[in-house]
Amino acid sequence: QVQLVESGGGLVQAGASLRLSCAASGRFFSRYHMAWFRQAPGKEREFVATIGSNGGSTYYADSVKGRFTISRDNAKNTVYLQMNNLKPEDTAVYYCAAQYYTGDYTQANAFSSWGQGTQVTVSS
Repeated sequence: QVQLVESGGGLVQAGASLRLSCAASGRFFSRYHMAWFRQAPGKEREFVATIGSNGGSTYYADSVKGRFTISRDNAKNTVYLQMNNLKPEDTAVYYCAAQYYTGDYTQANAFSSWGQGTQVTVSS
């Protein structure tokens, strides 16, 4: 398994941008399918975006499509989430997740490795 550490969260105003990073340690990072999820207070963890092992395929939740971009640099063992035009409803703890085997990558229970999360707060 890989170990994941997120960074880049913070407090911003609506309309601002943030880039989250997720650094992975362990072997064979380039073989893992990666994703970002988020969890707001009192809500369930929800899917944000996912990216294939070679970066060639991406998929987004409708709520972030056109504003967020997921990418990865396998040479650096890192996956990113560029978040533009942030809205107050984007406020949540953002988690990075990794999965080696095939599954429904929009579902949290498909992922075996998780980071500790990074807080993103968007003020209006």
